[in-house]
Amino acid sequence: MVKGRVDKWKFKNWYTVQAPEMFEGKEIAQVLANEEKNLANRIVKVSLDELTGDLNHAYTQLLFRVTKIQGKTAHTKLIGHELAKGYLKTLVRRRRSVIGEILDVKTRDGAEVRIKINLYTARRVSEKIRRVIRNEIEAEAREKATAMDFQTLMQEIVFRKFAARLYNKTKKITPVKRVEIRKTEVKETFAA
Repeated sequence: MVKGRVDKWKFKNWYTVQAPEMFEGKEIAQVLANEEKNLANRIVKVSLDELTGDLNHAYTQLLFRVTKIQGKTAHTKLIGHELAKGYLKTLVRRRRSVIGEILDVKTRDGAEVRIKINLYTARRVSEKIRRVIRNEIEAEAREKATAMDFQTLMQEIVFRKFAARLYNKTKKITPVKRVEIRKTEVKETFAA
């Protein structure tokens, strides 16, 4: 046996990670850390179906950042979401167009969010139609996002209500198969 060897696992503790209030403070994970300071600002990725119990949300991943630790409980805040790349690839078809748009919006309560949108048309469209659709998406998304607070906006995006609004607005321009909010990112600031 080698002398002086220390088992680091003995010094680590398990912490329960809780979702924010918009997800009813549910337990989302158990993480291991040897000190509380090593747990701060850690990102935890959780599938939406684990929180809701609905398998229709299996392709949606939520990103939470640990903000504070109280005892053996780590509290989090939502910092974004992401759709599975495999799911997005299933929506692409031949002789159809995919229109992507990236918007930076500011909510009513001051949170800055980057929204990445994909629109899938029923047939191939010209560059002129693409431009009209992008302008329509940008106008509608900015109008709706600035009228909502951060929590309401993220709930609408995650549960596809926001995408449904964009779909209803753009289907008048050209036949649209689907609109997906593929990713959101919250702009964060950290103290030095």
